[in-house]
Amino acid sequence: MDEGISGRVHSYESFGTLDGPGVRFVVFFQGCPLRCRFCHNPDTWAMDGGRIVRSADVLREIESCRNFLSGGVTLSGGEPLAQPEFAADLLRRCRKTNLHTALDTAGSYPLEHSRRVIDEADLLLLDIKALDDALCRHLTGSGIRNALDTLDYCEKSEKEVWIRHVLVPGITLARERLTALAEYLEPYRCIRRVDLLPFHKMAAFKWKALGLEDPLAATPEPAPEEIRAAEEIFRKSADR
Repeated sequence: MDEGISGRVHSYESFGTLDGPGVRFVVFFQGCPLRCRFCHNPDTWAMDGGRIVRSADVLREIESCRNFLSGGVTLSGGEPLAQPEFAADLLRRCRKTNLHTALDTAGSYPLEHSRRVIDEADLLLLDIKALDDALCRHLTGSGIRNALDTLDYCEKSEKEVWIRHVLVPGITLARERLTALAEYLEPYRCIRRVDLLPFHKMAAFKWKALGLEDPLAATPEPAPEEIRAAEEIFRKSADR
């Protein structure tokens, strides 16, 4: 039997409801090239961490939960595009069994590296960290160009995209930045949804456990009225 390709996995979630449509099996890949200041999974950063598994083994884990999966499977992380062969093989196997597939990515790799993985997914959950390149580098250690190229590729290939954007008070949660992002995204027909994700402190214990200095330790979580105001910017843009 073909056991597929080996890769590094951090963990699984068998009843995910926040990573694509329906109830989903989420595979958290190990390894990420970014160092996001608001990362809630810093324990997935190390490229040599996690555990090594074969794609066929992962599919067996997924199949054991299939009766509960009204949505499908999402590859998250970490960054799945850090392991393109493993990610593409797993997506291919899932699609052969008629499971809907989603790829949660920051699009931080160039298309020549990531295209074959994107092509295998039914849906892309694309994290736009910051539209401004300098701010994106400050927040993540890398620029935004590859993510925008990824979005352009999805538009040309008619790949469904859900945009994700974290609202960090005093940084990304600023009217002028949100207005610029909403206006930039408005022409894209491939974008079916925009999720504005409030910055939260739930991962603070992970940063501490890893001996990492939390760069946003003093940053407050956004107030409900700030979140509503941000959402209104995108609603008005969508209505135009």
